[in-house]
Amino acid sequence: MTVNQHVLILGFVWPEPNSSAAGGRMVQLISIFKDRGFEVTFASSASDSDYMIDLEALGVSKRSIALNSSSFDVFVKELNPSIVLFDRFMMEEQFGWRVAENCPDALRVLDTEDLHCLRLARQKAFKENRSFSTDDLLVEDVAKREIASILRCDISLMIAEYEMQLLKSVFKIDSNVLYYLPLLLDPITVSTIQNLPLFEERKNFVFIGNFLHEPNWNTVQYLKESIWPLIRKQLPEAVLQIYGAYPSQKVLQLHQPKQGFYIMGRANEAQEVVRNARVVLAPLRFGAGIKGKLLEAMQCGTPSITTSIGAESMFGNLPWNGFIADDAQAFADKAVELYQDATHWHKAQQHGFEIIERRYLKSLFEGDLICHILNVQAHLKQYRLDNFMGTLLQHHTLTSTKYMSRWIEEKNK
Repeated sequence: MTVNQHVLILGFVWPEPNSSAAGGRMVQLISIFKDRGFEVTFASSASDSDYMIDLEALGVSKRSIALNSSSFDVFVKELNPSIVLFDRFMMEEQFGWRVAENCPDALRVLDTEDLHCLRLARQKAFKENRSFSTDDLLVEDVAKREIASILRCDISLMIAEYEMQLLKSVFKIDSNVLYYLPLLLDPITVSTIQNLPLFEERKNFVFIGNFLHEPNWNTVQYLKESIWPLIRKQLPEAVLQIYGAYPSQKVLQLHQPKQGFYIMGRANEAQEVVRNARVVLAPLRFGAGIKGKLLEAMQCGTPSITTSIGAESMFGNLPWNGFIADDAQAFADKAVELYQDATHWHKAQQHGFEIIERRYLKSLFEGDLICHILNVQAHLKQYRLDNFMGTLLQHHTLTSTKYMSRWIEEKNK
């Protein structure tokens, strides 16, 4: 099926698939649209980075745009896209009213990535040394902004089932505006599995994650202070390698080879690093969405130990790719068991392959996504009438955000 339509993606940053799961997610979305014959333009107000993907090599037009500038109005009107995809709610806040004003018939799609308000509320509860409650979401300012953005859009792409359920039960969001779309993967072929390093050929524990993401930095601190000493007590020669883009000085200071704790910095080939490791450690204590690092471990045939937060929404009713433990001692014990026991290790590896096969194959979702988009487009007027709260919020945004943005633009002159 080929479609003669133009998609404008408004990116929070330029995609860096080797730095974060969010970058990989964006490239997946681009490939779905390109494969179905959509023309794609990617625009962002962010500065270029050394690690951004070459969009033009993917057949995507790249455009730089300015915040709080009517130059965007001219650009979007001229481009006249049939679909505008906002990369995270902050982009919809900034540009959504301009899209609605200049291209009222364009389908507005929000890619939430993960629920920011959930991640921040959990982070706050953790730092206040108390349990997270869904009531925390209702007082979170970011929640008010994020939910308003979801309501203003025609479709919001949700990466995690738990977050969809939260939106429906806590915020009473109509399921018609939500669409479940996890991270999407290609199938793992038999030859790929046969070429993976064997249990005996692998060594070391590994953690991998972008350090600009607060849950990852907290995880590394937790590993260093609480979990790694317990593992080293049982495995005195064990090595843990910590990889991640954008490590700060405080991250680099944790490098202590004498304790087998290595801060490695950015991984040029993340999959190669994970493929050669024996076990992935990911004791996340707060966060949201589904975790790209844990899916990558499954792709590489590398079992993992994580927490309930880490594994949330990832495996349905299937067995996990290793173990889930929320207590530091239990986590360390399971890590040692998985590292030493080849039978458990192989079973965990198979569970990872099965999770990908049953829950994350691109082929399970891409056709339905395009059908859903075309169906909403065909009935867009009715969809918007049915979403009265979204229309109401759009109206108020046009009269508030619009004039704030105009004021900033005048001030900047």
